[in-house]
Amino acid sequence: MKPSELNRRKFIKGTAAAAGLALLPGVPNEAFADYGHGKINFVEEKKTIITPAEPRIKFGVIGINHSHINAMVDAVTRGGGQFVSFYAKEPDLAAAFARRYPQAKQVDNENKVLEDPTIQVIMSSIIPDERAPLGVKVMRHGKDYLVDKPGIITLEQLAEVRKVQKETKRIYSIMYSERFENKGTVKAGELVNAGAIGKVIQTIGLGPHQINPKTRPDWFWDKKRYGGIICDIGSHQFDQFLYFTGSTSASVVFSEVGNVNHPAYPLFEDFADVVVRGNGGMGYVRNDWFTPNGLGSWGDGRLTILGTEGFIEVRKNIDIGLPQKGGNHVYMANQKDTQVFDASNLELPFGKLFVDDVVNRTETAMTQAHCFLATELALKAQKNAQVIPLKLS
Repeated sequence: MKPSELNRRKFIKGTAAAAGLALLPGVPNEAFADYGHGKINFVEEKKTIITPAEPRIKFGVIGINHSHINAMVDAVTRGGGQFVSFYAKEPDLAAAFARRYPQAKQVDNENKVLEDPTIQVIMSSIIPDERAPLGVKVMRHGKDYLVDKPGIITLEQLAEVRKVQKETKRIYSIMYSERFENKGTVKAGELVNAGAIGKVIQTIGLGPHQINPKTRPDWFWDKKRYGGIICDIGSHQFDQFLYFTGSTSASVVFSEVGNVNHPAYPLFEDFADVVVRGNGGMGYVRNDWFTPNGLGSWGDGRLTILGTEGFIEVRKNIDIGLPQKGGNHVYMANQKDTQVFDASNLELPFGKLFVDDVVNRTETAMTQAHCFLATELALKAQKNAQVIPLKLS
């Protein structure tokens, strides 16, 4: 069921009457502090002990050009995947990856992964412009595909992927890690699902990043290789917009991109923002490469969800007022009170749901339509964006 369709009364009924929205099932007693005419309720999620799942599927990896592949492997392993083999053409990347995952066999040709009849899923974080072509090959080999974002970088690639996915009925999934691998965002989903802020009206997604030029490969600076800033970073924000508003159709109202402070890299984009409107709500997206070195995190990623009965803000990676506590801070205010959640102990559900979908041919982790629509919006916003001048007057 879509988050925006759920009834707020279900959430209120399930909480303790004496504290309004104070006590959620499974949450320990918490401290209270006065805040104006109401109270702030500090809630720490109960720590969940996660044990490795019994293997239900076998998977392989082709291409490891972004470290996101580590989180992808770990998520599917937690969900019941057994890592069998991998191929990477870069010896230095392959050596480090082999040390991290000694249980997987390193092979010398991608076809040895593609043609292994025991493997059901192939994952990849290959260079972005190579991800969709690889996914087409994976599906035509009768396997499901989980790829790092951006999973597709042109509308032409998207059309081909959609065609082959429809023909083969294989799963083409993109790891939108800012939702699937961020515990604060997962907690926000639980609250919205429970109707805690009523019907969602708008999302504001901010995706700031730290650039660290010396660590970046050549392809990072070339828009033709990574697809552009909206295609790349912005794909996360479009995924969250669709999920939290429950939108099944949407259009880009306005978008702009620019390279406003990196003249040494003319094919690079360092800033973008977008306005989007769906059949379930509205959204605003801002992406940039201006996170300062002094922050202590690669980016102060934020998500604000506005509802008819309140709002939620997720501080994903850091709260600069609480730098020692890391990320996964969730703030909520509604008609009853104000709550602060520490979601750092929450269990991440994506890996299990994804493996369930591979085994059962279902769409519980993410529907195929949602996956493709989030990408389509990012690609259209990127293609039709107004260009900001290099030097702003």
